[in-house]
Amino acid sequence: MDDFDFPRLLYLVILGAAVIGWLLAENRQNLGSTLRMALAWVLIFVGAIAGYGLWQDVRQEIAPRQAVLEDGARIAVPQGPSGHYHLTAEVNGTPIRFLVDTGASDMVLTLEDARRAGLAVENLAFVGSARTANGVVSTASAVLDEIAIGPLSFDRVRVSVNGGEMSDSLMGMSFLRRFGRIEIANGALILEP
Repeated sequence: MDDFDFPRLLYLVILGAAVIGWLLAENRQNLGSTLRMALAWVLIFVGAIAGYGLWQDVRQEIAPRQAVLEDGARIAVPQGPSGHYHLTAEVNGTPIRFLVDTGASDMVLTLEDARRAGLAVENLAFVGSARTANGVVSTASAVLDEIAIGPLSFDRVRVSVNGGEMSDSLMGMSFLRRFGRIEIANGALILEP
């Protein structure tokens, strides 16, 4: 321990000894009951610490997250519970969650995600149209300054902004073509530059 930690530890030990001494003095008639209660609280505290320490592992099993592997040479996107692949990218510095959709021609932002990425959606011209599962929707074309996924960065990315209702932004083929290899293996979508 360095000099900064030792005084703090000494303080905590003295404080703990004072609290334990007070509890023992106050409950000397029911010492057995008091010790059992103290042991129960210690076990609860240790269990809470163990649960907190294991939370990262448990969370990765329940809701796996994307990972950048091999110094940015590969990006692994785990399959979600719905069977789809969701990837989070920094769009103009803002994290946006995309549904990876190899059936979509373009990269498409929802109105909300476009606003969050800094696009002035009220100034966009929604003159285009796209046929979706929900019918035909109006679209506007825009250019994003930067999209970053881990250490990979892409400048001046053309996107469409969907004027209709859409639950997730889509990462379609116009963006996915920027990767040298796309593979689905062992429950993960692997993107390689």
